Amino acid sequence: MDLTRVLPAVNATLNATSGLCLLTAFVLIKQRRIAAHRRFILAACSASLLFFVFYGMNHYLRHGIVTHFTGQGFVRPLYFSILISHTILAVIIVPMVIVTLRYGLGMRVPQHRRIARWTFPLWMYVSVTGVLVYFFLYRWFPST
Repeated sequence: MDLTRVLPAVNATLNATSGLCLLTAFVLIKQRRIAAHRRFILAACSASLLFFVFYGMNHYLRHGIVTHFTGQGFVRPLYFSILISHTILAVIIVPMVIVTLRYGLGMRVPQHRRIARWTFPLWMYVSVTGVLVYFFLYRWFPST
């Protein structure tokens, strides 16, 4: 089995899973179901952590080769706008998630709420755009 063909789909699935867990956690906290909220946040963190492992593995196996986007016309600047914003926010969100998680697990609710109000939408954006990048590269405009 060629892992370099499988890992992008695995990564997109992990991004989608993280996003769905985040959305579920958001609904649960609005219902004041704290224990269930915590479980779904930890599941989102686990999916994201697995994503990082498999993303790194994919780039290691590919010897750092970047997949080239083949789309032309209007879709090209659209794709690169999504990719650039996704990449920048993916770097920014990591420390935000760590701080938000620490406050939440420590039941430091005021601090948790203050940063979670920013962390949640940015993390959702990164999850959704990660799936979009996969579709752009491997489904809609494959380089094969």
